[in-house]
Amino acid sequence: MTRKSIPRSKSDDYTLESAADKRNFIEQQTGASLNHVGQFSSSPDLVSGNVENFMGMAQMPIGVAGPIQINGQYAEGEFFVPLATTEGTLVASYNRGMRAISESGGVTTTVFDDYMQRAPALKFNTARDVQAFMQWFDENYAQIKELAESTSSVAKLEFVQRWPIHNTLYMRWNYSTGDAAGQNMVSKATHYACSWIRANYPGEIVNYAFSGGMDTDKKHSHINNLYSRGKRVVAEVVLKKEVLEKMMRTTAEAVQNMRDISSQGSLLAGASYTGGHSANGIAAFFIATGQDEANVVESHAGQTFTKALPNGDLYWSWTLPSIIVATFGGGTGLATQNECLQMMDCVGKGKAKKLAEIAAAVVAAGDVSIANAIVADEFVDSHEKYGRNR
Repeated sequence: MTRKSIPRSKSDDYTLESAADKRNFIEQQTGASLNHVGQFSSSPDLVSGNVENFMGMAQMPIGVAGPIQINGQYAEGEFFVPLATTEGTLVASYNRGMRAISESGGVTTTVFDDYMQRAPALKFNTARDVQAFMQWFDENYAQIKELAESTSSVAKLEFVQRWPIHNTLYMRWNYSTGDAAGQNMVSKATHYACSWIRANYPGEIVNYAFSGGMDTDKKHSHINNLYSRGKRVVAEVVLKKEVLEKMMRTTAEAVQNMRDISSQGSLLAGASYTGGHSANGIAAFFIATGQDEANVVESHAGQTFTKALPNGDLYWSWTLPSIIVATFGGGTGLATQNECLQMMDCVGKGKAKKLAEIAAAVVAAGDVSIANAIVADEFVDSHEKYGRNR
């Protein structure tokens, strides 16, 4: 059977003509009409480095929620937030949560760690050989660090974690990567340094894996709860008693009682997130702002905590240990995504931690809205009314 190859231009595959050639080819092969796929406003050369075999754009609804008051270290003030989704009621729900938070004084966000990893593993003959390598690594660490950082003007090797298991050494190289998400950046740096290690280590390395699995790239893992991949952000809200009663038709005590049950249930289920639905808001936020959407799997994980206060207010906290966002590189330069970043003044260098704080605030708004809707017994009715595209 002869393989039918997708047409490509050897000189420049990112033109209107080459995209049209691919659409025509697919239409002939499948009988589908790609009229809407072929309608877009940005120049095809913008997606060079973002996609291969370019034939058009996927159009997705973008809603706007807010404003939300954020009292952050980097995000300070009121923000309107773009959310790209096909799920009815999502934007309305987040908008409601943002209003409740803002009328309670806003959400306070704090950024802690900020690292991106690559995790090589090296196998030796014996555990003693592992120990000998670890000593050699420490003695040569300054040079190894210099070699890794020489591959980038931004990446800095902050520290290397090590776990000897049997006759294998698992490592996790932790970098700071500025305003880029940094996966490719740290891959290049680690590969270059490890090539030098393999060429210069005087002992025998039986086997080497560029990734031993402990970087958990685009996979959820418990290690990210302890050692952040991306930015660790804590968001805190005190929902006022009158806001809960008048806007949400609930009380702090009722929400706390529900949270006591649902948090325990999440633990029993082995869930990676103990709140309501962090992935919903993060996915919509990521698509709108040009993030790597696969990083939702790491970024959505986290812990939540609530406490009903004696005065009727409700303290609520979210710890999101691995928010992976960028304001530079990747999909952030694409036309609509860049406009969405402009809405929040999050374009370019020096803005990634600000964007991470906004992402955490979005998660908070979503959880506030859905939890109170469940407690008020309004969740199903609201989805029936607003969320069914029949």
